[in-house]
Amino acid sequence: MSLIPRQIETFWTLFTAPVVWAVHFLVCYVGAAIYCAKQHELGFGFGVVRIGIGAATFAALAIILLAAWLSWRQWGFGAYAPPHDEPTRLDRNLLQGFSTLLLSGLSFVAVIYVAMPALFVTECLR
Repeated sequence: MSLIPRQIETFWTLFTAPVVWAVHFLVCYVGAAIYCAKQHELGFGFGVVRIGIGAATFAALAIILLAAWLSWRQWGFGAYAPPHDEPTRLDRNLLQGFSTLLLSGLSFVAVIYVAMPALFVTECLR
């Protein structure tokens, strides 16, 4: 028995991790750009922006890990080796789970790369 029902493993779960990465990308870069454009009008420093990027990164990675776990479960916990190329419902579900797992891994790495500049950039440059 699982806390998350299997009914949520639909075609839309394939897009979960890339959408989380895209939203994370926008939050980080647009947030930093707005801060740098209006930094003199705001009452906080760039450190707060860096903390916000860290929090957004942590949340995005957690959601992507959840999507990866769901896809790993859908794939049968790796019990079925690819290729999943038979025209059956089982193979379609296995292919979707495997593809979602791969996209989750790619999106996990992409989120880390998006957040990395916040480790090195300590102020806005003009």
